[in-house]
Amino acid sequence: MTTLIPRRVILEMGHGNDLHGGDYTKAALRAVQDALHHSSLAMLRSLKVPAAEMLVDVTIGVQRPDRVDLGRMKASLPHGRVSVRAVHGGLDVPDPSRTDPAVIASAAIAVRLPLP
Repeated sequence: MTTLIPRRVILEMGHGNDLHGGDYTKAALRAVQDALHHSSLAMLRSLKVPAAEMLVDVTIGVQRPDRVDLGRMKASLPHGRVSVRAVHGGLDVPDPSRTDPAVIASAAIAVRLPLP
């Protein structure tokens, strides 16, 4: 009997920002959408792997990870069993004339499939 082990088959990166408002979730959602638009799941269709079998691991890097709405992030992914975490990263660009920074977020989306 062959044991199936989840192996990473796709790793896609993206970035997003919120220039006005200091909204870490908005910047993170844009980073995820950027990563998604760089990739295609044609390989999964060719292998006849149901989308529900994909394990999708999302990592978001922002300066204030506690301000990212992980539920909204998870809901933005269209397929698979999704896990999301926010970590310290990204960049805040202060504006001396305003109280809200421009927020830059980075996203990494890893897709794992059960393979022998």
